[in-house]
Amino acid sequence: MNTSSTSSHTNQASSIDSVKLKQALLTRSRPKKANWFSNTMTFSWRALLKLKYIPEQLLDVTVFPIMFLLMFTYLFGGAIAGSTGDYLQFLLPGILVMTVITITMYTGMELNNDISKGIFDRFRSLPIWRPSVLVGALFVDAVRYSIASLIMIGLGLILGFRPDGGTIGVISAVGLLLLFSFSLSWIWTTLGLVLRSEKSLMGVSMMVLFPLTFISNVFVDPSTLPSWLQAFVDINPVSLLVTAVRGLMHGVATTEQIGVVIIASLLLILVFAPLTMFLYKNKN
Repeated sequence: MNTSSTSSHTNQASSIDSVKLKQALLTRSRPKKANWFSNTMTFSWRALLKLKYIPEQLLDVTVFPIMFLLMFTYLFGGAIAGSTGDYLQFLLPGILVMTVITITMYTGMELNNDISKGIFDRFRSLPIWRPSVLVGALFVDAVRYSIASLIMIGLGLILGFRPDGGTIGVISAVGLLLLFSFSLSWIWTTLGLVLRSEKSLMGVSMMVLFPLTFISNVFVDPSTLPSWLQAFVDINPVSLLVTAVRGLMHGVATTEQIGVVIIASLLLILVFAPLTMFLYKNKN
């Protein structure tokens, strides 16, 4: 009798608790869905944490720019320009462009790495703004590009680089470089979704970037090149960017030079950003 009464009392208490729980859940408002900005900042923070716990990822924006600038200035400056000081004025904007656009490939490599580890599928299952995964990573990449720019310009000033365009010219040049790098990164995110491994993406990106950066006006004046090679250098998008950045830093850039780079950047974003999101949404 006592056992039956105890069991009945326990069931009754359990039923009451269940009712109270349901009432609490029904009367409590659901949390608001995070907006696009919050989603993007969350994934930006994720990318920053990777830099915190794997600081060697910053080698490409710290040590390598210093090596490139010192090596090319003092190895080739005397031979090409007759003076390392004069060559530095010409070289630094070009080396800055070459360094930053070369490291844009790492955005696609990180995405490809997430796909291979299965993190990509988990992100797609979340109720978030889909582009935030990519845009957040690209924002942090812009921070990395800015670090590389600050290091190179700071070292250049120590070595004797004197931009005639002043502070405004240098800031404008870096801003234009960041815009182009942001647009270029969308190409690598597209390839990161198409190619099956991180190594294959690196191989393809270097196959594209290597000739574009070295067969350009980064190191020499195109007028010194053979006519057939000069024709390619003149239409090379890297050359157009270097010309605009160099012109802004030295105060001689034209509206046409800057406009061409801005239009090219917007076209890259308009083409490859939607393509990346289409592949991101439909990837198996």
